[in-house]
Amino acid sequence: MTSRISHTTVDCANAYQLSLFWAAVLGYAQDPENPDEPGDEECMIFGSDSAMPLLFIEVPEGKQAKNRLHLDLRPIDRTQSEEIERVLALGGVEVEDRRTTEGGWMVIADPEGNEFCILRSDSEIAGS
Repeated sequence: MTSRISHTTVDCANAYQLSLFWAAVLGYAQDPENPDEPGDEECMIFGSDSAMPLLFIEVPEGKQAKNRLHLDLRPIDRTQSEEIERVLALGGVEVEDRRTTEGGWMVIADPEGNEFCILRSDSEIAGS
C-alpha cells in the first residue's frame, strides 16, 4: 500500500488573506459551494485543472526559520522576469536573486514570509 498527497497545508497567521494571495499567484479559486470569508481559520483553494489544493490554517506561532519545504513555480504564459514582476506586485517580497545567464531562479517570500522560487518558463528553457 502507498499513500497519495491530498493537499499541501500552510500554517499562517491570516488564512483568508494568504489564500487570496496564493489564489492570485496560481490562478486558483475557492470552492464556490463553500467559499472562504475573512476570519475563517481554515481556507482552501483549488486549481481548475485538478492541481494540488492548498489549505491555509491559522496557528498561534509565527514563522521561525527558513522553510524546509517550498514551492517551485514555473510560469505558464510569460517569462520568468514577467512572472517575478507580477508576483511582487501582488505582495511578494524578493528574498534572493539566484538568476544567472544560464538560468537560475528568484526566491520570493509571500506576505507571511514563506519562501518559494520562480523558475524559468518552459519556452525559456527550450530557447536556451
